[in-house]
Amino acid sequence: MTDDELREIVANLALSQAKTDAQLAKTDAQLAKTDALLAKTDAKLSKLADMYGGVGNNQGKVAEEFYYNSLKHKLELNGIQFDFIEKNVTRSKGDIEEEYDLLLVNGKDVFIVEVKYRLHPKDIACLLGRKRANFIKLFPEYRDYKIHLALASFAVEEDVKRMALEQGITVLQRRGNIVETLAA
Repeated sequence: MTDDELREIVANLALSQAKTDAQLAKTDAQLAKTDALLAKTDAKLSKLADMYGGVGNNQGKVAEEFYYNSLKHKLELNGIQFDFIEKNVTRSKGDIEEEYDLLLVNGKDVFIVEVKYRLHPKDIACLLGRKRANFIKLFPEYRDYKIHLALASFAVEEDVKRMALEQGITVLQRRGNIVETLAA
């Protein structure tokens, strides 16, 4: 191979390298634009997730407040009179931590009422499983009490209601025109 042929090969390689470098620069610029768009999209999705979570939390708080006020007004459930009601009771022990929406207590009974805006089958499983088991561990002062379970909700489908009742869980539903007027 002659020197001229070698120079031509080297020149062609240099030209190919320059074209590759130019293409890589274009690709890097496009990736930078894509990264910027993804960052904007992530920010929008995060904002939507916060808003959606806020709506869900607000609905849950509305339902909790409704059932708390309703039960506080008449401390009776399933024909059992209670001495007091507590809401949003949180307790932890070791690696177990649990929050209970409503607890109604008298000298021998405790009613655990979990409040959901819309009741799902997983709520039944959670109450029967983890919530009940953890309650016994977290509240030893109630170990000799009869423990009753209830799910309170604004929206309950018939099959889910039947499933809860068949498992021995009391179901509370909103019904009628219960309105309290607070005069100014």
